[in-house]
Amino acid sequence: MDIVFTVLILMLAVALSGFITSALASKLPFTLPLPLIQIAIGACLAWRGLGLHVTFDPELFMMLFIPPLLFADGWRIPKREFFMQRRAILLLALGLVFMTVGALGWFLHVMIPVMPLPVAFALAAVLSPTDAVALSGIAGKGRIPANLMHILEGEALMNDASGLVALKFAIAAALTGVFSLRAASISFVVIAVGGLVIGAVISWLVTTIPRRIVKMSEDDDPAAGVILTLLIPFAAYLIAEKLGCSGILSAVSAGMMMNFQSLREIIPTAARIRMTSTWTMIEFVFNGMVFILLGLQFPHIIGRALIEAHHDGLYQVGLLLGYVAAVVIALYGLRFAWVWVLRWVASRGAAKHGVSNAVPGVRTVAMTTIGGVRGAVTLAGVLSLPEVLPNGAALPGRDLAIFIASGTILMSLLIGVIGLPILLSGLKRRGDPHAAEERIARRHAAQAAIRAIDAAQEDLTGQMDETGAAFCADSTARVMSLYRRRLEGLGDEEESRRAARQSEMVETKLKMAALRAERSELLKLRTRQAINDETLNKLMREIDLSETAIVSRKKGASA
Repeated sequence: MDIVFTVLILMLAVALSGFITSALASKLPFTLPLPLIQIAIGACLAWRGLGLHVTFDPELFMMLFIPPLLFADGWRIPKREFFMQRRAILLLALGLVFMTVGALGWFLHVMIPVMPLPVAFALAAVLSPTDAVALSGIAGKGRIPANLMHILEGEALMNDASGLVALKFAIAAALTGVFSLRAASISFVVIAVGGLVIGAVISWLVTTIPRRIVKMSEDDDPAAGVILTLLIPFAAYLIAEKLGCSGILSAVSAGMMMNFQSLREIIPTAARIRMTSTWTMIEFVFNGMVFILLGLQFPHIIGRALIEAHHDGLYQVGLLLGYVAAVVIALYGLRFAWVWVLRWVASRGAAKHGVSNAVPGVRTVAMTTIGGVRGAVTLAGVLSLPEVLPNGAALPGRDLAIFIASGTILMSLLIGVIGLPILLSGLKRRGDPHAAEERIARRHAAQAAIRAIDAAQEDLTGQMDETGAAFCADSTARVMSLYRRRLEGLGDEEESRRAARQSEMVETKLKMAALRAERSELLKLRTRQAINDETLNKLMREIDLSETAIVSRKKGASA
C-alpha cells in the first residue's frame, strides 16, 4: 500500500510541476526551468514530516526509467543530422568521456589522497555523461542553435554508455586491484557493438513479425501494438545486459530502428498516432519522476555529509564544498579545452579547403561547455558503487564520491540556469531551418496527390455511368460541396440522399488515394535525404490525422 501511495504522490508532483512552471512563467521576469522546479518539489517532499522516503535503488532505477527515456530520444532525434554530426558526437561521447575519466580521475586522487585511484576513476566516469533532458528544460525549446542542439542530444545519447562502461571497469579495478587497458578496449567495442545490434534486431522483430502473422488492418484496435512498443526498450535493455552488452546503447538503437519501422506500411496509421501521443505522455511523466527522485535524494545525501562535517569543524564543511567547486571547475575546464581543440582542428581543415568562418565561435564553444549538465545517470552511477570490498572492509571514499557527484549535479544545473540565458541573449534566432525543404516537400506531396487523384478518377469514371462520372468530377473539383451534400443527405428526398452518399464515396476514395501518394512521396524524399526526420514527422502526422478523420467519418456513416 505504501508503494502505491508513493507512486501516486510522485505522479501528482509531476503534474503539479507543470502547472507551477506555467504559473511562474507569467509572474517572473525570467523562466525557471522545469527540471529545477521538479528537483525543488522533490526536496520539499523529502521533509521528514511527510514520511515520504524513497530508497534509491540504482539498479532498479537504471532498468525502470533510463531505457524508455533513451528509447524515446533515439526515436525522436533527427537521423540525418545525427549522421551528419557523427564525428563531433563521437569525439564528445567517446573521446571526451575517456579523456575526462583519465584526467579528472588523476586530479581527484591527487586532490583527495584518501580516495583510492580506482574510486577516483569511478567518480570521474559517472561525472562524464551529460543530460540532454535537463539541458532542454533549462535552455527552452528552439533557443539553442539547431546544429549545436543536435550535437548535444547525440552526445547525451551515446556518452551514457561510454561513461557507465568506464564505471564498470573502474569498479572491477577497485574490487580486484587489476586493470588491463587492452582487455578494457576490446570489451568496450564488443559491449557497444553488441548493444547496438541487439536493440535494432529486437525493435525490428517486435514491429515486423506480429504484423505479418496477425495481418492487422486499419479497423483493428491499435492498443495491442502500442503496448508492444512500451515493452521494446525494456526487452532491449534486459536482453543486452543479460548477454553482457550495453543495455543503454541497445535501448537507443531500438528507438532509432523504431523510427524507421513506425513510418512503414506495416504499422497502421491509427497505431502510429496512438503511439505518438502515448510516448509523449510517458516522456513527460518519466522525466518528471527522474528529477523529483533526484530532489528526494539530495537533502539526505548532502545534508548528512554537511552535518557530519560540521561536527568536525567549519573547516571540514568548507573543504567539502571546495572539493565540489574544484571538481566542477576541472570538469568544465576539460570540456572547454576539448571543444576548443576540436574547433581549432576544424578551422585548420576548413582553411586548407579555402573556407573561412566555417567553424563555431567562442560563444558556441562556451554554450557547448555549459550545455554539458549532469543529471540522473550520474547519481545512479555513483550510488551503484559497492559499499564493501571482497574482504569485508568498507570501500574507502564512497560517501565522499556520492557527495561530490550530488554537488556537481546541482552546480551544473545552476550554472546552466544562469549561464545559458546570458550566452543566448542577443543571439539572433534564425527562422525555421527546415522551412525551405518543408515547402519543397509539400509541393512534391501535392503534385503526387494530384497525379493520384487523376489516376483514381480515371479508374472510378471507367466503372460509372454518365451521372456517376459527373458526380466524380464535381467531387474532384469542389471540396466545399461536401457541406452542401451533407445538408442534402439530411433531407427527406431519397434521391438526394443517394446522390450525396455516392458523391461522398467517390470523394473518400480520391482523398485516400491522394494521402497514400503523399505518404509514399515523403518517404522517398527522406530516403534520398532531401528532407530530415523533423520535417517528415511533421508532414506525416498531418497526413495521418487527415486519414484518421476520413476513416472515422466513414465508420460513423456506415454505422
